Amino acid sequence: MNNRSGALVTDTGRRNEAAILNAAIQAFGSQGFNGASMRDVARGADTSLSNLYNYFPSKSKLLAEALRHANAELRGRVLAAVELAGDDAPSRLREAVRAHVGFVVDHRTATLLATNELRYLDPQDRAALVADRDATQEAFERIVAQGVADGAFRTPYATDAARAILGAVAAIAHWHRPDGPLSRGQLAEQYARYALALLETPLAR
Repeated sequence: MNNRSGALVTDTGRRNEAAILNAAIQAFGSQGFNGASMRDVARGADTSLSNLYNYFPSKSKLLAEALRHANAELRGRVLAAVELAGDDAPSRLREAVRAHVGFVVDHRTATLLATNELRYLDPQDRAALVADRDATQEAFERIVAQGVADGAFRTPYATDAARAILGAVAAIAHWHRPDGPLSRGQLAEQYARYALALLETPLAR
């Protein structure tokens, strides 16, 4: 986890597969799912079209596997951050948001694909990816519920607030640029403060 090299997938245990998945993310991100071809992906991965089809029988399956890796990376980062944050809900929420922002900054294209291209997946693959995404959302919902229960968060809209936080963080992918005025850490801290304010929590100094 915590891959910041620019490549979402670093190793799958199968030769060439990581390169194919990363090339697919770039091709679908730059040309759209309909605009990119399997040949474009093969070219980006520096492999043959026939070899690509040995791994993935269709663009839909290729996109599904790329997004599965994205969901796993995001969830892993969030859960690891929460584990290290301590027991109180505000600290756990702050670190969860920071981890999510970090993922979006590191993997902007994958975040946009997960938002915009899910409709092109087969129903079974789409359902599996939605379940993965829901598992990450549930991690935030548990933290918010904890904070509401112990009085740290005063919002009367716990579930909606958690969903709003996730939506705001994912939306960073639509406008963030590496050469922007905020560093990665500054952006993460800013959104952590937004999240705590949304939950009606006194901000820690």
